[in-house]
Amino acid sequence: MIRLTENQIRACFVNASRREAAQATLPDLGALRWDRLDYLGWRDRKAPLSAYVVLELDGAPTGVLLRSSDTGPNRRRSKAMCAWCQDVIVTDDVTLYVARRGGAVGRRGDTIGTLICTEFLCSQNVRRAPTSVEAGTDLESVRERIVERRIAGLRERSARFVEEVLSTR
Repeated sequence: MIRLTENQIRACFVNASRREAAQATLPDLGALRWDRLDYLGWRDRKAPLSAYVVLELDGAPTGVLLRSSDTGPNRRRSKAMCAWCQDVIVTDDVTLYVARRGGAVGRRGDTIGTLICTEFLCSQNVRRAPTSVEAGTDLESVRERIVERRIAGLRERSARFVEEVLSTR
């Protein structure tokens, strides 16, 4: 992912008001490993039910404001698979995030939701070494192709979600 500035991030939200974008608490952008991110995702530490995702869509940063169910320490966790990274190892820290659609349909209350890793660790999950069940005892090149396929799948599925947020259907 390309390195983004605070102004670029605040300006790219497609389903948030200017006020909502301005009030977002951003992560420490200097501490991020941009070269290992397929999208930037974070929960707002001042507003725990708000979360944000920014990814490249058609070469431009595109951001989405998300709302979550309660993600507090006492929340009931059930096993589920993240729809974006589809990691089969980490299945107990997935949250239903809901996004208001962009434009007039979103202002009327139309939303779309999906299950995503609660702490947005999808980029890390897809880069983990394949298990022996996934790759067998094959060559390192096979393992690299598995990771490459996972990364491509994450990018495609997350972009599809953002495209759906933008859809006026």
